[in-house]
Amino acid sequence: MRIVVAPDSFKGSATAIEVAQAMTDGLLRVFPRALIRQKPIADGGEGTVSSIVTATGGRILETVVQDPIGRPIKAAWGLLGDGTTAVVEMSAASGLYLLKPEERDVRRTSTFGTGELIRAALDRGVKRIILGLGGSATNDGGTGMALALGARFFDSAGSELSRGGAALAALDRIDVSGLDRRLGFLDLRVACDVDNPLCGPRGASHVYGPQKGATPEDVRVLDFALDHYAKIASACTGRSVADSPGAGAAGGLGAGLLFFTPATLCPGIDLVLEIIDFKAALNGTCLVITGEGRTDSQTAFGKAPVGVARLAHERGIPVICLSGGLGDGIDSLYDLGINVFHSVADGPMTVQHAMENVTWLIANAAERIARTLKIGGCLETTRPCVGRRSRTRRPVRASRPFLSGRKRESLGSRRTGVR
Repeated sequence: MRIVVAPDSFKGSATAIEVAQAMTDGLLRVFPRALIRQKPIADGGEGTVSSIVTATGGRILETVVQDPIGRPIKAAWGLLGDGTTAVVEMSAASGLYLLKPEERDVRRTSTFGTGELIRAALDRGVKRIILGLGGSATNDGGTGMALALGARFFDSAGSELSRGGAALAALDRIDVSGLDRRLGFLDLRVACDVDNPLCGPRGASHVYGPQKGATPEDVRVLDFALDHYAKIASACTGRSVADSPGAGAAGGLGAGLLFFTPATLCPGIDLVLEIIDFKAALNGTCLVITGEGRTDSQTAFGKAPVGVARLAHERGIPVICLSGGLGDGIDSLYDLGINVFHSVADGPMTVQHAMENVTWLIANAAERIARTLKIGGCLETTRPCVGRRSRTRRPVRASRPFLSGRKRESLGSRRTGVR
């Protein structure tokens, strides 16, 4: 039996790698000879670096950069197994989680550290960078990132602007002559799962600013500043990107990348699945188990389980989604390739208990799933005996394997272990 476990992280409690191992532990209690392939994944946000590095046999590196308010910190990024591709999470340098609540000032926070991570990857001689957006503490339109890569931003008096989104209201001129020339030879793919424009009611300031502590007045100031910045940046670079889907991602970092780098914005889960060659992992597989911290109606919008299910569904492979919690709207996900949903909860419990014991709960839930599958694989049907001599019925083993019409693989296969 070949099974692929491909979960996302259970955010705040377990990484995707830890979740995949817990799933594997539970399955092997029932199917000790199963060949289980672990493919921990991410959708471009938290956990992207570790998932891709693990899948490609790469390594984790650290670089000292500036956090959103300019303090030096160590930020991790990945060099993939090919040695020429880097993977970076912007949140590692510019994430909201790096700041205490009282330190959050979205008018002044900067993506400068994200630019430093890109520069560190270029210094390693990489030819391609995968950059995951999400979880930002910023609203500076990516100007901090561009500043770290050599761009300069001036007011009407010729003085360089201070960092942060609010300062952009005074922007008069952008000098891109000092931009790192290596960007011209870089394949920069950006994992972005939102389609917000830079400005307006659906823009970075209005939609995401309040999540980062912005007051209604802050939102008004920041939206005006980004709109002003977009006009000047467009005139400077010849690129009109403010209304592009994803320009408002990560406080407008999406727009900054489109203005000043050769970036291509892509759905995060599709990008990750391509890099880890998930299609190849499905060869000969009879079942896929995926999952995430919470599955609900939002999962349909580019989340990891749906990306996994789509590729498995194309090959007729059934998919079980094992998640920390199940919310409203999961019925709509049946049409997207997920066959069954399970929660890790085995009874009433507090959220704190669930998070503190998550790997134990995941392993136990995976065991319960495996026991159900074993019943399905061993179900017996009955049929009348042929002839007039007896009307007794005898048990006959089902002619089709559980869950799939694919050729039955022996549960007693000599191929064992986890890979």
